[in-house]
Amino acid sequence: MEQTLILLKPDALQRALAGEIITRFERVGLKIVAAKILNPSKDQYFHHYETIGKMISRRGQEAFDVTLEFMQEGPVLVMVLEGIEAVAVVRKMVGTTEPKAAQPGTIRGDYSHISFNYASKNGLSLPNLIHASGNPVEAKQEIAHWFNKSEIFAYDTVHDKFTQGKK
Repeated sequence: MEQTLILLKPDALQRALAGEIITRFERVGLKIVAAKILNPSKDQYFHHYETIGKMISRRGQEAFDVTLEFMQEGPVLVMVLEGIEAVAVVRKMVGTTEPKAAQPGTIRGDYSHISFNYASKNGLSLPNLIHASGNPVEAKQEIAHWFNKSEIFAYDTVHDKFTQGKK
């Protein structure tokens, strides 16, 4: 089974959308194997967004700084989800990074609508509710950054036969 990391960002928690978002993942058959609420330090976010995600080289220092400031506006819920091709499934469910472009039915498409252009013009971060690992390699690095192996659990559910093809 593949694992992926998600961060429910401060805007998701402040808007009381965590339960709705988690329910979507569980309904599709993804299993929560680790979860915790944190108020991460700038160093933790730097490692996540730049050391692993290369955000400065992709989006620039200003976007990075605004994102770090936004992420420190409140706690985040960090989770590891497990399932068949979990990274791709979660990315599809979350929708594109820019909420304005996210399709209806995706998490960002249903619960946010800000655009890159509006955020840039107004010196804002992009409140897009959730971070999801971009690929399986990144997922492994992010999971190792946020969780110790002892914090990740293996267990069976009554749904495994239907969601993971187990007999």
